[in-house]
Amino acid sequence: MQDVANKVFSLSRVVSGSDLSKLQAIREAILQLKAPPQLVYELKNKLKSSRIPWPGNESEERWNQGWQAIKKVWASKWNERAYVSCRKANLNHDHLCMAVLVQEVINADYAFVIHTRNPLTGDPSEIYSEIVKGLGETLVGAYAGRAMGFITKKSDQRFPLVVGYPSKQIGLFIKKSLIFRSDSNGEDLEGYAGAGLYDSVPMDKEEKVVLDYSCDRLIVDNSFRLSIFSKIAEVGKIIEGLYGSAQDIEGVVKDGEVYVVQTRPQI
Repeated sequence: MQDVANKVFSLSRVVSGSDLSKLQAIREAILQLKAPPQLVYELKNKLKSSRIPWPGNESEERWNQGWQAIKKVWASKWNERAYVSCRKANLNHDHLCMAVLVQEVINADYAFVIHTRNPLTGDPSEIYSEIVKGLGETLVGAYAGRAMGFITKKSDQRFPLVVGYPSKQIGLFIKKSLIFRSDSNGEDLEGYAGAGLYDSVPMDKEEKVVLDYSCDRLIVDNSFRLSIFSKIAEVGKIIEGLYGSAQDIEGVVKDGEVYVVQTRPQI
């Protein structure tokens, strides 16, 4: 491990403003890390206490898949877009720290993002949300097309207003699995919106499905749409109240129930 740390340090010293070629070498070095026994022991116990299945119980190969995903999250600190964004914000990239959240994947029917202050108008009395079919990577990642958007008044979440219909062609779906999510202090640094710049990596590959909106209940079933959108808006209002400030919230819908994946201050 120390050899990898030394290599990353040496390479990071020679990354220049115009030549970012060493970033790839840094990511590749991180992917060569071997899991220290103490880390494996601590992670296994933490997952067990959180009632999250330990991938090594299935096979050594499954644990290796999980470890590879963890390293990919760490390595994403050194992706080009994040590195350049950090530099443009006049922040020292060495001050950015990366943790990895481990969560069970819910095979979502839909995924959503909530902004508890309308980012289109700045109106704090309105909640703006976007929703897509399947997993949220098509919403926050570089997938072509629009999400379905709706606005809800905080004073009454019963009447959400649809402001945009979906045009995403692809939905991502996955079997029961784990996902390793990036959680950097870049999301808390003043003047730097780190959210979305770093990778979250599922242990298993998602299945890409071509979407057919002609039978999507959010499109064809008005009562279902109102129910789901109202639940999402209510979640946003509750979480904003708990934290005392506008929030950027990610979550999923499965079998009509709403699950929150994470929340962070809205920039």
